[in-house]
Amino acid sequence: MDHSTLLVSENAAFAQVIRGADPAVPIPTCPGWTIRKLAAHIARGDRWAATIVRTRADAYVNPRDVAGGEQPDDRDAEQDWVRGGAQAILDAVAEVGGDTAVWTFTGPKPASWWIRRRLHEQTVHRGDAALALGVPYEIAPDVAADGVSEWFGLLTARPESPLPEGVTLHLHATDDGLGEAGEWVLRGTAAGLEWEHGHEKADAAVRGPAANLLLAVMRRSREGVEVLGDATVWEHWLERTGF
Repeated sequence: MDHSTLLVSENAAFAQVIRGADPAVPIPTCPGWTIRKLAAHIARGDRWAATIVRTRADAYVNPRDVAGGEQPDDRDAEQDWVRGGAQAILDAVAEVGGDTAVWTFTGPKPASWWIRRRLHEQTVHRGDAALALGVPYEIAPDVAADGVSEWFGLLTARPESPLPEGVTLHLHATDDGLGEAGEWVLRGTAAGLEWEHGHEKADAAVRGPAANLLLAVMRRSREGVEVLGDATVWEHWLERTGF
């Protein structure tokens, strides 16, 4: 999967969704946020990631110190601002090399890690904007499935598992052609969360199209997914997996 190309296309798709929208429209899935704040979150976040990479940061960088972080009032200028952040990340990674270790909130990682992270920051927040504006949320099943996997990877970096020890959860994307990439088995352990692609009977299972699964695991929408087995396992998972 070409995360670099996808980052650019997803960034453009996010910008297109919010283009012409009332900036004061609230984002129900991000309480207290508006379309304007969502745009700032994406554009500043992209430049923050680019700064981390370009400076080869080995410690947290304050987003307030990032150049180019001021949001334009003009809507056309804001569109350019939003669209410019993705390319800034790609340029920074190309400059330092994708294998160069830099700071991330999960510990040191190759600079290229930020490309995938910012890609799925866009896929999920495009979903937020689409839900707020009442427009369709369309995403390729393989990209949505990769977003689910990326999220599970982030959760494994946490010291505590969102599943109790010994409890298992299975997710199954119903789209054609995904194969093993569209199935996940998650296990709660004393050491934290473990996950792998695969199919096995679990305490609870959640089925649906990959796009719906992505929005569901990110606690955006429960529409389009079916929960089988012990539903309390799924509820417990959602309660303990805030970003």
